[in-house]
Order: sequence, then structure tokens, then C-alpha cells
Amino acid sequence: MSASQMVIEAAKKIKLLLLDVDGVLTDGRLYYGNSGEELKAFNIQDGLGIKLLQKGDIQVGIITGRVSALLQRRADELSIDPVVQGREDKLTALNELLQTMNVEMDEIAFMGDDLPDLAVIRRVGLGITPANGRVTVAEQAHWQTSNCGGQGAVREVAEMILEAQGKLQPILATFQ
Repeated sequence: MSASQMVIEAAKKIKLLLLDVDGVLTDGRLYYGNSGEELKAFNIQDGLGIKLLQKGDIQVGIITGRVSALLQRRADELSIDPVVQGREDKLTALNELLQTMNVEMDEIAFMGDDLPDLAVIRRVGLGITPANGRVTVAEQAHWQTSNCGGQGAVREVAEMILEAQGKLQPILATFQ
């Protein structure tokens, strides 16, 4: 079985997509205003990708090392749940989540771009990194997107998972 076939087979099982934030949902840059406020830019196509997954009965959650009110606002807009912030030890956070959710490790996809994401990428059923993910992460992920974080990478993942599960075309047909 080729690597791409293995990715498709793993994607068929996915019930939960977990995302890192900086470098995945954003381009990884941190913006600070003169008054000390933090700014983040989220890609609208990624947001629609998350909505498409939800239409396909695939839950979307977040595990991130940073804490941001802006992230919580975006997560609320997109009905993302769970949202776990301020957790550098993402594998421990994932294991805690698993105790409260009805999902197995091989039914989880996780997308991260840097070293704090590696333990989770190695453990889940489908570990993914964006095109701009660090080389060390890309070498251990099951799949690397063509798009960079904050530039449609999450949308690319959403469409790949939905296509693998035979759900993409019926969902897209609802937009016609």
C-alpha cells in the first residue's frame, strides 16, 4: 500500500480533527498592537472547511500551547469544541480529552507544525502538518498539505477527510 493510500485509509476512520493554532489556523506570526493587544489573522476558507467537517459529522477541536481570547472568539464563531488552551504538553491534554470523549486514538487526526506537536502527531491515527511545518515534524507526520498554515491548509485537510469518507460531494451539492 502506498503512502497516499495509507493516508486515505486512515482518513476514512476520522471522527475528530484536532488542530494546533499558531502555524496551522494562523500563519504562525504573532502581532502586537501599540497598546499591547494581540492580533491574529484567521483564514475564512479554513473556517468554511471546519463547517464542512461539522456537516459531515466530524468534530473539530483545538489543543494549543498559548492562551488567547481571540482564539476563543473564533472557536465560538465556528462552534469548535473542545478548545484546550495553555497546554504545552499536548499529548497529556489529548489523553485527558479522551477520558471524556467517545473516540479512539485511531479515529483522531491532529494537525500541528512544530516540535510541541510531535508527540500527538506520532500517536493519533492521522498526523498532519501544513506545508510550512518544520522538517522534523514533516518527517514524522503521515501527510503534509500543499497549503501553508493560515493559508487554507485546514480547508485542504477537511476536503481530503470528507472525500476519503465519501461525504464531500453530497456536502458540496448543498451549496448549489
